Amino acid sequence: MPNLDFVGGEVLHPQGFSRAPLSIAQGEITNTRVGREVDLSGFQVLPGIVDLHGDGFERHLAPRRGAMKQLSEGLVAAEAELAANGITTAVLAQFVSWEGGLRGLEFADQVFTGIRDTAPQLVTDLRPQLRFETHMLDLYASLPKRLEDWGVGYVVFNDHLPHDRLAQGKTPKRLVGQALKAGRSPESHLAQMQAMHARRAEVPAALDALCATLAARGVRMGSHDDQTAESRAEWRARGVTLAEFPETHAAAEAAHAAGDRVIMGAPNVVRGGSHNGNLSALDLVSMGLCHALASDYHYPSPRRAALLLARSGVLDLADAWALVSSGPAEVLGLTDRGTLGPGKRADIVILDKATGRVAATFAAGRVSYMSGEIAERFAA
Repeated sequence: MPNLDFVGGEVLHPQGFSRAPLSIAQGEITNTRVGREVDLSGFQVLPGIVDLHGDGFERHLAPRRGAMKQLSEGLVAAEAELAANGITTAVLAQFVSWEGGLRGLEFADQVFTGIRDTAPQLVTDLRPQLRFETHMLDLYASLPKRLEDWGVGYVVFNDHLPHDRLAQGKTPKRLVGQALKAGRSPESHLAQMQAMHARRAEVPAALDALCATLAARGVRMGSHDDQTAESRAEWRARGVTLAEFPETHAAAEAAHAAGDRVIMGAPNVVRGGSHNGNLSALDLVSMGLCHALASDYHYPSPRRAALLLARSGVLDLADAWALVSSGPAEVLGLTDRGTLGPGKRADIVILDKATGRVAATFAAGRVSYMSGEIAERFAA
């Protein structure tokens, strides 16, 4: 854990860039010079990215069915990708879903156990998030204990059942492919979906009880893909105060007006819109309705989205970068990171000013990534 004075670079604070040196000691930012200078002329020093929701790690844990037997090795590879993209705190989003396979309970148990056992050995701060399908009523009773065993303190609720087609007696789209991925016959997969759909009237009361239990245990909770102001109000009444990727302006505006935190996908910003044709994250950012951007499925996107917002004039860089640093840190209740102030964790990303690419990443003062010219400067 090096003690260093970063000099010559542009340091990003909430009010904008400063040329004043930035010093780190014992893993924290300090206002006292420590005496070992590193010249960062031509580079920009910014707060490390806090990623609220990402499932890009899946490609490392399961590149092919059955290929990865030791998930800890996949997590090490995932951390390398996170660090190379300036991410110093990463929430890894894992499903427990009726879809089965890589989204089934058995695989989730392996993933959460792997995160719990491997994360303390890594530099990047890795945190688990459970994405839970609301119609899996048979798991409600055991879920609080499972979360405790896994060390999961963040749950997001989803409902991806194709209710309209099931109600009409139609075969859901992509049924055969989903069934094969889950290791089921199409007939048994469809029967399971129909059985959950048939019990849909039981879900609201079950959610009321489950959310009350989780809230009492301090679990952070969010809803995914809200479509209406009414559904957001229902979630809020249960203590579910995070609106993750709302699909309509009405849902996002209702969340923001009530003081809920609105989280959108950074790839949505980079693409200029949702790949599903849903609400534009760029619109929400422009309207001041977005509190944080998450990587979703693509770890380079938070950095790229913040730089794009600044270069296009939607926000200045300090405000754009806050959407991937201090904003998500606040959502997670992490007061020790997100800005580069004295006493904060030395979570830092250093960008090449000319290209905007990540040159180095520090998490709690430890190097998690470094490459090229900047490595030569630190070694000098």
